Amino acid sequence: MIDGHTAFTGGVNLADEYINKKVRFGHWKDTAIMVKGDAALSFTMMFLQMWNVTERGAEDYSRYLKPAGYKIPEGLDSTGFVLPYGDSPMDREQVGEQVYLDILNQAKSYVHIMTPYLILDDEMENALCYAAKRGIDVKIIMPHIPDKKYAYMLARTYYPELIEAGVKIYEYTPGFVHAKVFVSDDEKAVVGTINLDFRSLYLHFECAAYIYRNPVVLDVEKDYQDTLQQCMLVTMENCRKYSWLGKKLGRLMRLVAPLM
Repeated sequence: MIDGHTAFTGGVNLADEYINKKVRFGHWKDTAIMVKGDAALSFTMMFLQMWNVTERGAEDYSRYLKPAGYKIPEGLDSTGFVLPYGDSPMDREQVGEQVYLDILNQAKSYVHIMTPYLILDDEMENALCYAAKRGIDVKIIMPHIPDKKYAYMLARTYYPELIEAGVKIYEYTPGFVHAKVFVSDDEKAVVGTINLDFRSLYLHFECAAYIYRNPVVLDVEKDYQDTLQQCMLVTMENCRKYSWLGKKLGRLMRLVAPLM
């Protein structure tokens, strides 16, 4: 957040590998967006509430909010809606997961996903499979060069079940995908920090922006298609060729998947 009027969200952290100045896992693919105006106000409030999550007294947040006379710069298209939201382990609402499930359940044509990790509960796996079975073009881009080998082995155990249902899985061959993106039907998109794994969906403080009927949705989809050109499609034959040991270890790790 900057002065209450500008905010950023996405996968990009503060380290050299996130901007490819330092190479650790091949080319690092990430996404982030900038929002201004009232959307930034929401991010500011989320940050302050997380910062004071253990406090019980009231605090005046007004000095952190955007100036009263602030105007959105010319050239920014403010049509549609940008709805920032946060997810907290301190309550009993899994907002991040519910947004993803809603996109899958409401999709009419396609749902395109980028995520670095794929550790699914039954509800999310069923939603992905059911969307594909009812004719929705469901694509998931995953890393080809993992940052955590154990998470990669575990993620691959879901591939056969998803592929059999009609979900198309791709791996980004130049390196590691750290982006957290859902985009659907040229109408809605989510960019933020929320991965498709248990820790991100249930145990972490997370945030994202839900974008609805704004032209930037098409930009998100274009970035997805550009990334797809650098990916390989994973087939059932590929899955059968994975090492026996890796498949067994991945299956064993499903027993502790909620901790990963």
